[in-house]
Amino acid sequence: MKISFHGATRMVTGSKHLLHIGQNKKILLDCGMFQGMGKETIELNGKWGFEPSEINYVIISHAHIDHTGLLPKLVKDGYKGKIFCTPATMSLAKLLLVDSAHIQEEDARHINKERREQDREGITVLYTEQDALDVFPLFETIPYDERYKIDDDVELMYTDCGHIPGSAAINLVIKENGKETRLTFSGDIGRYHDMLLRSPEVFPQADYIITESTYGDKVHDRQTTAADNLLRHIVHTCLEKKGKLVMPAFSLGRTQEILYMLNRLELERRLPPLNYYVDSPLSIKITDAIKQYPECFNSDVRQLLKTDSDVFSFKGLKYIEEAKDSIALNDLKEPSVIISASGMAEAGRVKHHIANNIENHKNTILLTGYCEPQSLGGRLKRKPEEVGIFGKKFKVNAAIEEITSLSAHGDFNDISQWLSCQDPAAVKKLFIVHGEYEVQVNFRDRLIKKGFRDVIIPAMDEVVGLSE
Repeated sequence: MKISFHGATRMVTGSKHLLHIGQNKKILLDCGMFQGMGKETIELNGKWGFEPSEINYVIISHAHIDHTGLLPKLVKDGYKGKIFCTPATMSLAKLLLVDSAHIQEEDARHINKERREQDREGITVLYTEQDALDVFPLFETIPYDERYKIDDDVELMYTDCGHIPGSAAINLVIKENGKETRLTFSGDIGRYHDMLLRSPEVFPQADYIITESTYGDKVHDRQTTAADNLLRHIVHTCLEKKGKLVMPAFSLGRTQEILYMLNRLELERRLPPLNYYVDSPLSIKITDAIKQYPECFNSDVRQLLKTDSDVFSFKGLKYIEEAKDSIALNDLKEPSVIISASGMAEAGRVKHHIANNIENHKNTILLTGYCEPQSLGGRLKRKPEEVGIFGKKFKVNAAIEEITSLSAHGDFNDISQWLSCQDPAAVKKLFIVHGEYEVQVNFRDRLIKKGFRDVIIPAMDEVVGLSE
């Protein structure tokens, strides 16, 4: 048995790990798109490192595009098997994949119009909306904590990872040459005592573990301060400076956390009477979808649902769907809060809102999560004097602020707690993926001190033997 790594290697995007079992069986763990990698992004998404038609099964950990975003291309390029995931992951992935295709097609139309005028060759999209729809019939859902035989040699069980609704660790029992091997892939690990979701579950003892490491050498600020920090930024920007607070927020996960905090502030009678805009059609659809899976929420949220039927709603909340209404926000003079995708500010409507508001000192751009260093959000985190957006230079006069306690990724303590159910001496190899290399090196040193003997940071397309 071997495993090869084709994404999220010494980086935090493009999750793809391929199990080679015997001579003829291959299982792909995640099929993520590379995002925010600058000029490398197109090249990285254009090559597989393996032949899609030779894969037998795909198993998905959760719905985020950096874990599912190349499924349509995989199917278009020849994959015909089943795609296993949890029920919530299927619902959310369908929305995200169609949206991803739509964004690609819109961007291509815009770019190719300019290129035709310059007599330059046009670009092609990775996949179309129809390609995304072609993925849907291949989905097969498996609930948490249910042992499911994929075939005579492979058994799958999902355990909740608490990262987003439906997120799960992939636990496999694989028979090869009369021997059983247990392998666990973390997907993305959430936080214990999350404001919305259940804590990550314990998982069966594994021979091999693949773990994410996004914040593997950091400790987050306490989430209990997040609502107070958010309120502080609203008061300072909107009430004191009379400006706009623009918040890039991922459509899945971060937007719902922000809405939940605003709901709680209203219940506590602390929410300022302003207009709060969610300017993202995808965020609206995802919020509605998440409401259908209350079993993913923690006990506090489920208790609140007994008296508050919609924990994501509050006075002053306005949803923006039409593009013309989004554009109209540019002309607003009164103080307001705009929550819009994408979270890295690299695409979507929020990029326009940042361009429109960044030169006004009354305004604040409030970053709410991880941003690839090369993304617009990553560049803004460095607080430059000016920044390029849509090919133009803008003076950065608005305040650039962050809320660092909202990450859906667990920190070192969370990942360590997730791993604490394991006997380190029984783990033959532990692979560190989904993290920046310097972070991974520090994380590896810490894991070795905890007793894990063979800790590997795989490189792109590296192949490692598992059989002994």
